[in-house]
Amino acid sequence: MIRHHAEARLWLLSTPGTSYAFCLDAEDVPRHVHWGRPLSLEQAVAIAADLPAEDPGGDDPGGEEFGVEGGLRFGAPSLTVRFGDGVRGFEWRFRSHEIDGDRLTLSFTDRVRALGLDLHYRLRDGHDQVERRAVLTAHEPVEVLRFDSAAWTLPARDDYRVSHVVGEWGREFQLRRDQVPVGETVFTSRLGITGQHAGPWLMLDAHDAAEEHGEVWSTALAWSGSRRITLRRDPYGRTSWTGGFGHEGLVWHLAAGERLETPVFTGLYAPDGFGGTSRRWHAYVEREVLPARAAERPLIYNSWEATEFDIGEKQQNELADLAASIGVEVFVVDDAWFGARTSDRAGLGDWWPNPDRFPNGLGPLADHVRSLGMGFGLWVEPEAVNPDSELFRTHPDWILHQEGRGRSQRRNQYVLNFARRDVREWAVEWLVRTVTELDVAFLKWDMNRPFSEAGRPGAADPDRVWIEHTRGVYEVMDRTRAARPGLYLESCAGGGGRADLGVLTRADQIWTSDNTDAAERVAIQHGHGQVLPARTMGAWVTDSPNSVTGRLASIAYRFHVSMAGAMGIGGDLRNWSEEDLAWSRMLVAQYKRIRPVVHGGVQYRLGNDAVQYLTEDEVVVFRFKPSALTRSAARTRLKALDPGARYRDEATGAVHEGAVLLGHGLAPLLSFDCTSELVHLKKVSR
Repeated sequence: MIRHHAEARLWLLSTPGTSYAFCLDAEDVPRHVHWGRPLSLEQAVAIAADLPAEDPGGDDPGGEEFGVEGGLRFGAPSLTVRFGDGVRGFEWRFRSHEIDGDRLTLSFTDRVRALGLDLHYRLRDGHDQVERRAVLTAHEPVEVLRFDSAAWTLPARDDYRVSHVVGEWGREFQLRRDQVPVGETVFTSRLGITGQHAGPWLMLDAHDAAEEHGEVWSTALAWSGSRRITLRRDPYGRTSWTGGFGHEGLVWHLAAGERLETPVFTGLYAPDGFGGTSRRWHAYVEREVLPARAAERPLIYNSWEATEFDIGEKQQNELADLAASIGVEVFVVDDAWFGARTSDRAGLGDWWPNPDRFPNGLGPLADHVRSLGMGFGLWVEPEAVNPDSELFRTHPDWILHQEGRGRSQRRNQYVLNFARRDVREWAVEWLVRTVTELDVAFLKWDMNRPFSEAGRPGAADPDRVWIEHTRGVYEVMDRTRAARPGLYLESCAGGGGRADLGVLTRADQIWTSDNTDAAERVAIQHGHGQVLPARTMGAWVTDSPNSVTGRLASIAYRFHVSMAGAMGIGGDLRNWSEEDLAWSRMLVAQYKRIRPVVHGGVQYRLGNDAVQYLTEDEVVVFRFKPSALTRSAARTRLKALDPGARYRDEATGAVHEGAVLLGHGLAPLLSFDCTSELVHLKKVSR
């Protein structure tokens, strides 16, 4: 619900469990009032009337709803503009507001210059999130140096802590909790993609939150490209942050009549700790972000680790036979099926089947896969091109480049400029033709290359490529899915390098990491699940020893780790023993029984190495012990069960009291390397 108090010039946004309020001051500056527990309109007005007129140092009182440059403001602005005569900044003049159901728009102009700014808010029924974005409209030429989606302000506390994920290739989503220092901390990507090194979300607490208690404020940016989030703590205990697309050094030019719209930056307040925060994000992503479809993700087999670049029709048929025999639902052919792709040095951009490897095209393989009862899937990397390709020889101007500068290669490839209409039309043509002619059920969209020399020679606004490329990728994904209803899309970027709420409006899941070592995956999946639900987390069972780390692990451990997400199989099944294949059939059948709970249930973390999924009548618990040296007598206590109910273990038949599982828990795991346990409980009547 959105309400307006005309006399106080205040707006109150009420969700099922929170309130968000802001007002206009005497100078028309929008100022933050409250973000937290529910308030009445009268209570919000009383808080607004008590806001300080200035900060303890005598300058800006802070807490602006959207920071601008100008006057006695010294924090990171959300908006920085420069006009043709060198004048900078923005002076607020309120024009109007509009409430349309769950949407609120406030319209402003600059007091002197011909520049309009709209601030947009949206609530979603049944959720506590507040979605925010902004639109800038120029009525005279202006340079835009920074234009964020939103700024967020917290109540003053003695100290704050920020939770976020960091990483690199093979070590994505490593959770960190750090003290917020006085000054500014910038979380950014200059890669042109989301990146593995820093996630596009933050959680803040006053050092008093734990898994199931304490106030947590969090935000997530729905953008898959370059970005910047600036977190600030001032000397007086106030903490705020602002964020959006782009990074420092970029300049966007708006001509008279042009507008620029930001992506959505969504905020959430939760009073019940990091676990409550995660569960609210999971519900929001599942219902408001992801493409509408059934919760359960298909069980795929991917051929990459079995074959890498050495693939062919006969070998893929053999792998398909084995995959079908253990219960796989979709068979995905990975890299090297196209062009002259015998290594990473050639072929990207030439999206037709390699005639030596597939003499009759991919049709016979796809037909064979379907005859086995599986869907057919493909790996693609539409945004990249090798210089050794027919596409590059024909269209060398299609890549990101700048006149007079070198063209850097990485992984022997360049990035195609999806800001160009002709590039997008080329991509849509071959993608739609491929997925429709082959009846592709699952498309893995990879992107292995950060931007370099990002420009568009001859363009009036060359830095706009940092925005328009990402929007072009979204357009091509959307058009491809529209042409092939039911297509599953997986977002991959050298592993988990494109994991955000922007891509997840058109991708069903994320390839979490190229590191498929199950022991390493426990921490990776723990970080991924802070904001994103299990059904979005692609997780493969691969060979032992692992191809990345060389680690040995039992087949049960490898399966259990993967079962905690959207499980897939990625090992070379031709080398698996009959015993391992038999175990696989049994574990795949078990996964299919618990998949509705994992993908459709509510997730509770039971420490760093245990996770629980809960529906009304079923419970699934995974416990992992990567090392025998991590010894503990602590039992694993379950959460959110009915204390008056009884639960039957589906493996042993033992019946447990809910109150005992809540208060006493499960016995500790044995101390062996790579030990795991899956417990599947069903509620039974007394």
